[in-house]
Amino acid sequence: MSIRDQLGKDLDSLGAAAGGLQTVSAEVIDVTEEGRVNLVMQGAELYEVACTDAYRNRKAGDIVAVRRGAVPVVLWRLGDDPAETEQVDVERLAVQAARDVQVVRAATYGTGAPAGAGWQAASAVHVRKVDGRLEVYFQVGSVADPSPETPAVPSPRPATISPTASGTWRSGRPDDYASSPTQGDWTGRGNRRGAWFYGSRISAACAGKTVASMKVAFTRKTGSGVNAKRPVHLYLHNHASPPSGQLNLGDGPEALLRLSVGAKGTATLPRSWAAALASGSARGLAIYATGSNDYMSVTGGKITITFS
Repeated sequence: MSIRDQLGKDLDSLGAAAGGLQTVSAEVIDVTEEGRVNLVMQGAELYEVACTDAYRNRKAGDIVAVRRGAVPVVLWRLGDDPAETEQVDVERLAVQAARDVQVVRAATYGTGAPAGAGWQAASAVHVRKVDGRLEVYFQVGSVADPSPETPAVPSPRPATISPTASGTWRSGRPDDYASSPTQGDWTGRGNRRGAWFYGSRISAACAGKTVASMKVAFTRKTGSGVNAKRPVHLYLHNHASPPSGQLNLGDGPEALLRLSVGAKGTATLPRSWAAALASGSARGLAIYATGSNDYMSVTGGKITITFS
């Protein structure tokens, strides 16, 4: 019997003795790729706990109400009303969407002059493309109605870069037995190091732009190492593609992220790392650890770059 099933039976017994208590509170440790959560409930850690649709915007640190039983289910988040936070998110998305919309209300043509008041004859038309959108300027002989202000040039859109390849190395050569990038040593056969490769995609996306931040998303695979949270030991590397020999590590390690089994998370890379990746002096990311304590396999590696 698993710890989750046993705890559910124990809570059933306690609930019956206490008059039928239906829910208990718990703290979320991590959110998994499938949208389930890992949590701590009454001192015990539970993994891959299902959630109702009422529990939205799930994240580590949430205090939630859990329906007890042999198969616990998270019902909802406890705490402040998230309406204000959601409004900020909606406004941010609305601003981004507005940037993608042309500001010209209508564009029509005909053989005669346009009907209605307020039209001005243009002696020349100038066009250019800014941030992927068309900008039009009409040169007129005289100004009867002041022109609208030209909006400021927005920051370039964020870029999302997916790896072109990934892999694991052990004893100075590729380890074909590991299906995903892996750190540490679980069997005593030698420490593993994993990596994600991007070719020249990162530096190409950053050319001519000022990088504000780089974030990388990872998911810890189930069945790799202990279930509890462990740090992902990140390094830079300078390989454009998987090497046939040893994977050489660059700057690091940085423990920017801790994940429990099955959990997903995002880490913000140090500014110096972002600068190195943007310039091409570094090409990708790697993980490496020694021994079994922090052993894990990790998938993902998608990098999101924002610009200023």
